[in-house]
Amino acid sequence: MSRIGKLPIVVSDKVKVNIAGSVVSLQGPKGILSVKVPSGVSVNYDNGIIVVTPNPKDVEGQVGVSVPALHGLSRTLLANAVTGVRDGFTRILELNGVGYRASVSGKVLELTLGYSHPIKFDIPEGIEIKVEKQTQISVIGANKEIVGLVASKIRGFRPPEPYLGKGVKYQGEKIRRKAGKSGGK
Repeated sequence: MSRIGKLPIVVSDKVKVNIAGSVVSLQGPKGILSVKVPSGVSVNYDNGIIVVTPNPKDVEGQVGVSVPALHGLSRTLLANAVTGVRDGFTRILELNGVGYRASVSGKVLELTLGYSHPIKFDIPEGIEIKVEKQTQISVIGANKEIVGLVASKIRGFRPPEPYLGKGVKYQGEKIRRKAGKSGGK
């Protein structure tokens, strides 16, 4: 039995849970999310607690299916969804470089990253992007996977380079620096 999978998920009174077959729908102040639970795992909701239990008989005979792995994965996906609809997730990006800046106008993020043209990034549905300072971008949303995907896409426009550290990096990310050229013989 999975050590992570057997932990119960405590649901606050702000979140409404609906289980229909293998789909668990969660609704909270930050949005609505649905999680499809794979076969081999069942979900029970009672008195504000979600419990995920393995059912190895459901996947008997299928090749390459590990029930303990599905058990832990399903529990983690459900816990992330509960946290997302209750509090949301935030990923902060920092811009390092002379003239690097960001601004939001409507549903478009405009980045100036040292190229000959500004980069325009359409903000996906369910994601909110805030620019507190011109060099700090906050990606906010209920779905942890989409927040991370959007943050990595923005970082991908100009990843930090190892010599000067210029580029877009996650807050708290350590950039491994390289020594520049040595001028000696």
